Amino acid sequence: MTTSADRPSSYLLANVDSATASHMHNRSESTQSAQSTEASSLDAFTSGSSSSDVQRTKERYQDAEVTQELRAASPTRPAFIPGRSLHNIHRVNEEDSTSAPTAKAQLQKTKPVSWGDLPRKSQLAILTLTRLAEPVAQTSLFSYMYFMLQSFDASLSSASIASQAGMLAGSFTAAQCFTAVIWGRMADKESVGRKNVLIIGLVGTLVSVLGFGFSTSFYMAMFFRSLGGALNGNVSVMRTMVSEMVVEKKYQPKAFLIMPVTFNVGVLIGPLLGGWLQDPVKTFPGVVGPGSAIGGPDGVQWLQKFPYALPNLVTATFLFFSALLVCFGLEETHIDRKYYYDYGIEARRSVQRLIGRLLCRGPSHKYSRISSNPNEVELATSTPSTSLTPHMKLPIHRPKLPYRRIWTRNVLSTFLTHGLLAAHLGAFGNTYFLFLSTPRFDPAHPIPSSHTEQHLPFRFTGGLGLPPPTIGFAVALLGAFGLTLQFGIYSRITHKLGIVRSYRYALLLFPITYAFSPYLAILPTTSDPPHAADGSLLWLVICLLLLIQVVGRTFALPSTQILVNNCTPHPSVLGTVHGHAQSVSAGARTIGPVLWSTLYGVGLRKGVVGMAWWILSIEAILACLASRFQYEGSGHEIWLEGDEAK
Repeated sequence: MTTSADRPSSYLLANVDSATASHMHNRSESTQSAQSTEASSLDAFTSGSSSSDVQRTKERYQDAEVTQELRAASPTRPAFIPGRSLHNIHRVNEEDSTSAPTAKAQLQKTKPVSWGDLPRKSQLAILTLTRLAEPVAQTSLFSYMYFMLQSFDASLSSASIASQAGMLAGSFTAAQCFTAVIWGRMADKESVGRKNVLIIGLVGTLVSVLGFGFSTSFYMAMFFRSLGGALNGNVSVMRTMVSEMVVEKKYQPKAFLIMPVTFNVGVLIGPLLGGWLQDPVKTFPGVVGPGSAIGGPDGVQWLQKFPYALPNLVTATFLFFSALLVCFGLEETHIDRKYYYDYGIEARRSVQRLIGRLLCRGPSHKYSRISSNPNEVELATSTPSTSLTPHMKLPIHRPKLPYRRIWTRNVLSTFLTHGLLAAHLGAFGNTYFLFLSTPRFDPAHPIPSSHTEQHLPFRFTGGLGLPPPTIGFAVALLGAFGLTLQFGIYSRITHKLGIVRSYRYALLLFPITYAFSPYLAILPTTSDPPHAADGSLLWLVICLLLLIQVVGRTFALPSTQILVNNCTPHPSVLGTVHGHAQSVSAGARTIGPVLWSTLYGVGLRKGVVGMAWWILSIEAILACLASRFQYEGSGHEIWLEGDEAK
């Protein structure tokens, strides 16, 4: 009888389904017996363990079964060539390329993954809440930064405040640019791991936020912003942890959408929080002002001295509880360090067991946790899981890709596009809130004095002159639109078009928004200058432009995260690649706000407020062109000796 192993590879590729059925039918009795033994062991384990341990163990067995079935159904792997790229291996095996249309057709028939299908949902939820704390902290200051800088020096002009705002926004990312690679490499070290780096970043951001809120000068505020950036490498670490929790590519578009969704929630909450809580003595005079019930005859003195401290205290509290959640709830995902004793996790489990014993005083049964190594599975009813030694781990030696071999052509192309995208997104966020805060053009008091009339289509100036609460609402629209789109159409579109095509189409939308944004300053409004701009036409156009920008961002941000993750040439350098990507992004988000804030100030002096916007549109076009040189990798394009044996 001819077996599937005797047939040529081309036949196997064309008949995957029949080969799978044949293999499953002829599975050996010894394998079935082993699986039966494992199932009975699993039943014995589940009868006395906590629900979280049971769920993790079931997922481990299910993953093992799925892996066996996939290996049975997959065609024979190309011959191992140490150090060779999979791209080159597939080029050598050209006869296997006929399977591509069949695989693509099967992929298109599959349904989009739902949120409920994601694995490790409890751990992803912790990462989501942790990620939420940072955009709330970073975006809340957009509502009041212009007025905070004005309070430091009332003699500053709008152009000078714009330049300082760019430096203040860029100081965080400038420091992050120099330290993100370090934090990424630290996260890859077995002695440190992902979780510890995450906790350090949260605590560092907490200190930075408190210091910024109580700052009394521009340089003091800039110092604490820089401190927060230097201690924070969390974005790259969280992306690395998501990719290690969700390995299968079919889940990645949904899993990597969690970070942008959370960011949009932060963009929605942060500006509203900052605009509402800034300068509470003036915002809520009946509560904390002079003569109020809380403030007394003179009002709350420390809020009068530090009018922008309250929103930062609220975000610091959020960061504190996020750090506690990570410490006691998040599990390590580093391939080696996750077998170490985790004091935070074990402390939480001890408290849970204590509460369980207090609530249920009946007889208890102790079972040891089943090891992830199938050769070490032991069912011992007398040894609890907390008896593990503090530094116990599996003796597995894995190959690591040398640092010099990280820099493949696809990695460089991906980093280039990633940096250009981050630059114009960062510049837009800073320029947008400056434009909303800038006083309107007033012919009676023109700035500059030589600019007495507006000349379309290019020589016009002025902003919208909105107050902090209205600015918070205008910035929050970005988050509201983003959430609606991400939960509505993102998964369906990316499922049909693929990651790369969705990414390239999304990049085409940004130049449109940037080119037309300055024309908001010349729209007819119901109030005359110097009053704030208002009117239904104005807000309709604002919503339309923001909708176009948010559609582009909704597809571009998750896609660039997936492309960065999958351009990694070897899993051993995943954290390092994400660290470099965050460093590139931070550097771009430093240059973007500083450069375009300066250009914005120059434009105000020359009476051409759109100058910065139109140059930004040109930069966005360059990002579109750069995206043509990148492709979606596999995350393991270079195979080292020893990889096959894992």
